[in-house]
Amino acid sequence: MHELSLIESVARLLKRSAAENGIKRITRVCLVVGKLTMALPEALQFAFETLKKDELFREAVLEIREEPVSCQCQQCQHSFTPEDFEFWCPSCGSPQVKITGGRELYIEFYEGE
Repeated sequence: MHELSLIESVARLLKRSAAENGIKRITRVCLVVGKLTMALPEALQFAFETLKKDELFREAVLEIREEPVSCQCQQCQHSFTPEDFEFWCPSCGSPQVKITGGRELYIEFYEGE
């Protein structure tokens, strides 16, 4: 379950930022997660609940925004979202596609007091 280690890394970043900004309690965290990270939102939510024992996260809510996989054909420049992880251009049939989205994993913002 790599989601637990991801949330632990997120917690470290949030703790550091909160300390630097004088924030004593985090109330909301927005995490952007691309489909290609293979991180399951439900597992991330579950792992986030383990942070609630820490006073900083006691009342925090995790919001997850999933980003779809997106590609661009290197032959015809057509941009598309692949179906079932089939990386073939639906416009010209070329297998030469560049993945342009879906690998994201970052904290978009957090709120606190």
